Amino acid sequence: MGGGAAHPGHGHGGGGGPLEVWLPALALLGCAAAYALAVRRARRRHPARRWPLARSLSFAAGLVLVAVALLPPLAPFAHEDFRGHMAQHLLLGMYAPLALVLAAPVTLLLRALPPDRGRRLTAVLRSRPARLLAHPVTALLLTTGGLVPLYFTPVYDAAMSHPGWHWLTHAHFLLSGWLFAYVIAGPDPAPARPGVPARLVVLGVAIAAHAVIAQLMYGGFWVEVHAPIAEVRGGAEIMYYGGDLAELLLAAALVTTWRPVRTPRSPHGSRVRPGRRPKEGIRAPRALPKSG
Repeated sequence: MGGGAAHPGHGHGGGGGPLEVWLPALALLGCAAAYALAVRRARRRHPARRWPLARSLSFAAGLVLVAVALLPPLAPFAHEDFRGHMAQHLLLGMYAPLALVLAAPVTLLLRALPPDRGRRLTAVLRSRPARLLAHPVTALLLTTGGLVPLYFTPVYDAAMSHPGWHWLTHAHFLLSGWLFAYVIAGPDPAPARPGVPARLVVLGVAIAAHAVIAQLMYGGFWVEVHAPIAEVRGGAEIMYYGGDLAELLLAAALVTTWRPVRTPRSPHGSRVRPGRRPKEGIRAPRALPKSG
């Protein structure tokens, strides 16, 4: 670890230019408008099924967290100080994705789309590539596994030195974090999502991996982050404690989806073997009955 060395990206001014402020702000406003439009269309198509306000508030909270991460004052500070980068990383990769996932955007989209388009979307979600991408192990490798090349190879320094790579890193944090939260605890249906015990195991592996990476970073072992030692250690502490809190929230969201199967009993008190429980899947929307 390069203790005391200035970060190559310092002084670049990332997050301070007008374009780097207005572009993410406009993108977030566009996402908010798209979600509101989808809610409106879903209400029109299904008047009897009101979209929960809590879902909309969760989506708004997720967008606010993304805004805090990408806009001043955190964005310029994150480019100058590794501790700011780690706070930005947690917001984009863990906290914001969980809030966005709890907004159930896939379910909302299926309600808002016409039946024929909804069936096409369902077919895509049921496809083999989607099943592979939505597997918990794949999501784990994309999120936690991606931290190894980022912080233990020169990738981080390269990303901070080039604005394009920097924004790609942000996109990776957000998208991979969303995928992991969706697979582990999302209210939306997922293709071939395993049961809660299996997802708890994957989440436990992620928690352990985050802890190991943070401890290696704090000790300066094999870390390729050229920043002052105090910054790297501070970033490791933010990752360790902030990551623990985010993963506890994810675990809480997962537990709320647990629906244990109760074994029925016969009148004599003996247990009756239940029928096979159907796997969770994505149902295609049905066409609405024609009026008149």
